[in-house]
Formats: sequence, C-alpha cells, structure tokens
Amino acid sequence: MLQQKIVIKVTTCCDKCRSKVLKTAATASGVNSVALEGDDKEKLVVIGERVDAACLTKALRKKVNFAILERVEELKHQEKKPEKKPEDDNKPTPPCCQERPRCELVSVVYDTNPETCTIL
Repeated sequence: MLQQKIVIKVTTCCDKCRSKVLKTAATASGVNSVALEGDDKEKLVVIGERVDAACLTKALRKKVNFAILERVEELKHQEKKPEKKPEDDNKPTPPCCQERPRCELVSVVYDTNPETCTIL
C-alpha cells in the first residue's frame, strides 16, 4: 500500500500544546507516525494510509486554534530517522496553558437575630 505524508503548519506556544497536537494527530484513523519538525516545531508531519488530511486539520484547529494544511504527498518507501533526545527546559508555563483557579469552600453563617436588617 502507498503511504501518504501530510505536512500541517501549527502554532504551539509550549510543550503542553505540542503534546495536544501530537495526541490529536496520533488518534486519527490510519496514522502510522507523527512528528514535529522545523526550528520552532511548527510543522506537524503525519505519515499513514488513507488519512483524511482536511478532517485532521479541522480537529487540530479545534485543539490549538491554528492549523494550515501545507501539503499531502505519496511516499513509496518508508524513511527512518534517528530519534533525538528531548532537552529538559525549565521554562515558565504560558498563560494559555496555566490551570484555572479553583473555587474555595465558603461557610454560611446564619444570623440568630433575623429581625434586624443589615442590608440597606
């Protein structure tokens, strides 16, 4: 079977966003391998059989808000690249990926003398 190579340009601001992109692409039907390439890891390369590139791009837009389908080409043979070890960066988490503040538990106190009104 002929495999296809799909290149999609995505904008990611941090490792968490990159992880979302990779997870979304990996769960698509027919995908065999997924990788981020380029200087800023802005190009998602998906290799698989019968992958719906338009549907994948739409799903990525829902996850990271920006994805452009750059090209789809057929591969006649598989290429294997050596794996690179990720570098451990201690960068601060950008605002788009920070957890939202949680609600605090508040206790309600009942007034024992309800005849006086304190709200004007």
